[in-house]
Amino acid sequence: MQPSKSPSSQHRSAQVESALLPQARPPRIPLTTRLRMSARARLSITGRAVVARLATALEPPLGPRLRATFRRHPVFAVLLAVAALIRVIAMIGYQPALFFNDSYDYIHVAMQPHPHPLRPDGYAFLLLILRPFHGFALVTAVQHLMGLAMGVMIYALARRRFRLPGWGAALAAAPVLLDAYQIQLEHLILSDTTFSFLTVSAVCLLLWHDQLTWRLSTALGLLVGFSWLTRSVGLLVLLGVVAFMVIRRTDRRMIMVMLAAALLPVVAYMGWYKIDHGKFAMTESNGIFLYARVYKFADCHRIKNLPVEEMPLCTELVNRLPNSQDGIWNAGSPLARYTGKKFSPETNDTANDFSKRVIMAQPGDYARVVAKDFLRVFAWERTVFPDRATYQQYEFGTKTSDLPKWMQGGTVDEAVRYEGGRVRPRAVEPFAGFLRAYQDVFYLRGSMVGVILLIGLAGIGAMWRRLGGAALLPWTLATGLLLAPAATAEFDYRYVLPAVPLACLAAAIACSPDARDRLRGLRRPRLSAPPLGPVDPQPDDTGGERPGRVLVP
Repeated sequence: MQPSKSPSSQHRSAQVESALLPQARPPRIPLTTRLRMSARARLSITGRAVVARLATALEPPLGPRLRATFRRHPVFAVLLAVAALIRVIAMIGYQPALFFNDSYDYIHVAMQPHPHPLRPDGYAFLLLILRPFHGFALVTAVQHLMGLAMGVMIYALARRRFRLPGWGAALAAAPVLLDAYQIQLEHLILSDTTFSFLTVSAVCLLLWHDQLTWRLSTALGLLVGFSWLTRSVGLLVLLGVVAFMVIRRTDRRMIMVMLAAALLPVVAYMGWYKIDHGKFAMTESNGIFLYARVYKFADCHRIKNLPVEEMPLCTELVNRLPNSQDGIWNAGSPLARYTGKKFSPETNDTANDFSKRVIMAQPGDYARVVAKDFLRVFAWERTVFPDRATYQQYEFGTKTSDLPKWMQGGTVDEAVRYEGGRVRPRAVEPFAGFLRAYQDVFYLRGSMVGVILLIGLAGIGAMWRRLGGAALLPWTLATGLLLAPAATAEFDYRYVLPAVPLACLAAAIACSPDARDRLRGLRRPRLSAPPLGPVDPQPDDTGGERPGRVLVP
């Protein structure tokens, strides 16, 4: 009497039999080809098909594979699960999304596509793609998935490519996964999360491969190009990627492929802008934002040969508004002295030329305000800046309200049509209360950002023979993204967050075994070199010769 088989073995046998019988047919081969093939070749093709079907049947189901992944990456698995849970709580606690002042411009472009003169439309294109689903909750869900994906990419790169231990790679991914302000930014209808995701994806793709193919170069270029279309500072990302590829001595053909792929969507967008606005550009705002930077310290008495058309931009110190951004948005701004639209080619060119004249006449004052705003990034405590109304939009609040009253006209109706119903963010307790308490404690302080950048800088110094090594790219991009707002507009807390994943990635690379070994080599004292030159032998007591003195020529 044969022993009965267990249910699991019977199930496995059924899988093997189903794989061998009906599905194991070899691929169809034309008759003429079969006649020319030998019996041995035909048997080889049939055997490979059977082996492929058998391997598919014996593949473990999803559950065991997930358990195996958890056993290999336990720290990161717990971290990722906690991060996902907090984002689910955010989706429940604040429905359907949170809104910022800029949100309504993006919604307006998504409902009526046109090249916006203030900012590029890359993020509005994402809203346009998701518009048929009629839900801002879906937009925030996609952005929360982007945040989780950034953490996965950082962990995978640090663990697999740079051989960090599991806890170290998880630590590098923790800020982007657990930072409360990062989660709140993902819940806002804003472009920053999409920009961060595109930038981190491009950097990880470039650092993962030692050699680029034309397909990888094309994908890299498209990621960089769309990051530029999402935020104007994406131009800095393109310049950094090109410079890093040149330093790494990447094949020039791959650099050209990457550049072509990056410029393709940008040039197409600029062509669309020219059709609509009559100028081959992306925006009409760079000069106006630069004017906001110089507005607080500009002294027209120190500018020589100031054109007459730029004199209305001059303001005496006692009459100036409190914040730099008031030079753009306040009704009392000197820009309001010009007729027509604020973001017009004429006003933008005038403000741009005036700002450059101020910087050339007062370089010390310009450097001072830039340094002050840049160092504001690294303060331990978050302060109310630039004003309370703006600062509170980066917090999980206790109260919610309808769309802002200053939004008149059709934009409010467009938001309602996008949602497919009334748009009123609401806080759902106790989930909203949990997020407020979480945000009071779990966030990356500015001083911690400074420490992370210093760790990355140490890794670059250790790899100085390789011109900084792999950490050079994420570190320079992170520093550039922190410095650019201070140099061209004004500090804002939400501009810090896109730099954090790149800074963490640079710090992780700096802690790789290769970088640590090189750093130990720099700190290890060098042994004295053996003497060079001929040696004068001296006789010893036994009549032989003993080592003598070195004859220095």
